Amino acid sequence: MNSISFHLKEYLEQQGADLVAFGDITELPPEQRNGLPIGVSVAVRYPKEVIRGISELPTQEYYDWYKRLNMRLDAIVTAGAEWLQTRGYRALARTRATVGKSQTEFGTTLPHKTVATRAGLGWIGKCVLLVTPQYGSMVRLSSILTDAPLELAVPINVSRCGACTACADACPARAVSGALWHVGVQREALYDPVRCSAAARLRAKSSFGIDHTVCGKCIEICPYTRKFLES
Repeated sequence: MNSISFHLKEYLEQQGADLVAFGDITELPPEQRNGLPIGVSVAVRYPKEVIRGISELPTQEYYDWYKRLNMRLDAIVTAGAEWLQTRGYRALARTRATVGKSQTEFGTTLPHKTVATRAGLGWIGKCVLLVTPQYGSMVRLSSILTDAPLELAVPINVSRCGACTACADACPARAVSGALWHVGVQREALYDPVRCSAAARLRAKSSFGIDHTVCGKCIEICPYTRKFLES
């Protein structure tokens, strides 16, 4: 790993990142990546006890951590972008305030998950969450776009879920088709975001009284998540 890559990764981990990797995103249209060639993917994980607690229904604690991790990610990527800028590089922190919405209600112009797969952090599972070898799906993501000469990871282009149907079988909305992800596949071929959102809102409302799209069953049931929870 070259010097700037090592020191940026170290800095982001000091800010609270659990996973950091760098990927080539030049295969994407320039307008989608703000004309910048490299994506820095940053992940933070939920505490084990929080994910263990949502085996039946989402909880207030899970919702609180969902918001807390989003705030932490915004702070991490903002600090990382400033770190790069002070060294003379262009850098854009993709916080919740700066991530552009796509034409659909459930999408963004450049998903953090896309940056993560280009950076080799994981692949897209059957429930359309990023699956990491280390933590399964129990992570939240953000990213930085930059032109810094970072050492790039090998991207992941196909799913590693194989014949597993755990998330599809457990989905309360029956929103998961069971198809395998690969680069270029349309999200709607994998799952129905409308059904997912509606069921998540009902489950959150019935569990802790807040109308919000938090469910987490596909996170908790993923074998990669379970492996980490049992470690």
